[in-house]
Amino acid sequence: MHNQSTQWATPTAALAATGAGGLAMALVAILLPADPAGRFLIGLAALGLLVVTALGLRQRPRLAIRDDNRGITVQRLRGRLDVDRTELSRVRIVRYPRFGRRVPMLEIDVRPPGSDDDTLLIFGRWDLGTDPTTVFESLNSRGLVPPDRRPTTP
Repeated sequence: MHNQSTQWATPTAALAATGAGGLAMALVAILLPADPAGRFLIGLAALGLLVVTALGLRQRPRLAIRDDNRGITVQRLRGRLDVDRTELSRVRIVRYPRFGRRVPMLEIDVRPPGSDDDTLLIFGRWDLGTDPTTVFESLNSRGLVPPDRRPTTP
């Protein structure tokens, strides 16, 4: 089955929930009567939720396949990064232990032209809004997963 999605981002509903939670907590911190320590901690948590919301909105879509199908686009805090197919040195799924289970993460190694160093991009379910394995399959079906370039042993 061919996945038709060409861009992935944190779900809008999740960002709306974190934003609403942040605003609600800020309101509680303002209205909390005489507990300065509680007011501070709730205000700090509210600020954290609002920052997560702002970052999620700033980086939309987080990962996208370019219209010409010749590479990918990654939205970062400092702006958009266009990566050509030839700059993709490795795309893979790695399962990291988290909270007692192994969760998939999409790892993309990018090697800019004329450079000897790779830049590692890691995307999880929160970044992509779906299972990273699904995104990997979509990238693979469009020919954006380069062949494994590990040296072969005799």
